[in-house]
Amino acid sequence: MIVTLTANPSLDRTIELIGRLARGDVQRASATREQPGGKGVNVSRALIASGIDTIAVLPGDAADPMLVALRGERIPTVSFGIAERIRSNITLTEPDGTTTKINEPGPTLTVADETALIDVVVSQSRQAEWLILAGSLPPGLPVDFYARVVRAVRAAGNGSTPRIAVDSSGAPFAALLDSGVGIDLVKPNAEELAELTGYGDEHSLEADPMQALAAAQLLLARGCRAVLATLGGKGAVLVTEAGGWFARMPPIDVRSTVGAGDSSLAGYLLADRRGDSPGLRLAQAVAHGTAAASLSGSTMPSLDQTHPETALVENLTPITADH
Repeated sequence: MIVTLTANPSLDRTIELIGRLARGDVQRASATREQPGGKGVNVSRALIASGIDTIAVLPGDAADPMLVALRGERIPTVSFGIAERIRSNITLTEPDGTTTKINEPGPTLTVADETALIDVVVSQSRQAEWLILAGSLPPGLPVDFYARVVRAVRAAGNGSTPRIAVDSSGAPFAALLDSGVGIDLVKPNAEELAELTGYGDEHSLEADPMQALAAAQLLLARGCRAVLATLGGKGAVLVTEAGGWFARMPPIDVRSTVGAGDSSLAGYLLADRRGDSPGLRLAQAVAHGTAAASLSGSTMPSLDQTHPETALVENLTPITADH
């Protein structure tokens, strides 16, 4: 069982434009799609699509349109009522795959909501193989919320706790790393990796896998056991104490990049459950991400829509970052 926590979920509305986005103009759409979203929710959706048992934990009333949409997709969820409605996000996609997102801040959670959310996660994690902490934090939650979750889960585990993966950004991600709790897997994109480490920038890391490797090694030194760094359409890097690997897929026609990184994480977890080697886990991750980018909206691919056998995987020589 894989448990995902999405503290700030969203009901995502994707609008596919006929032409390029032009500010100030009236534009026509070729299609629209509304799907439940948020990083952890997307991971659960991708796992379900590939036949993996998962539970998505999130705040929200059972009658909230977001929870209704999740039930419509038959995604197992555990939630609790909050005072406000779950946020809605808007994504605009252009014919060439360029994606523009407008994200709302989300409902304000109270101290009682925080306690309830941690309690639910602890309860659901007792028999889990992995716990995925994913996405931004809504207003009201403290910046060290993820560290609090990790400590609570481990304190309640009596020596038997799930491995923990994190896909977040900004201050909550940095606070978790600074807490020293130790994380089994982190999945930053190139922009987040540069922000967390101060090494390079989004474009340089995407352009040079060796730079991405060097930056990722800095996270190993901060208590992360493995780093899966997605590099947009350029591929992804996996770094552990045993070494580093880079993988990329053949070019595709991109329809939407929404949820591609979340799908990559799901692919990695799926391969991990199979007992795959690091290179094969990385191949499944990039195959899942690429398949997601070929689909409209935030649609998650099934396993048979991915083609890890076409991934080009390179074994990278570990190097020491100097910055």
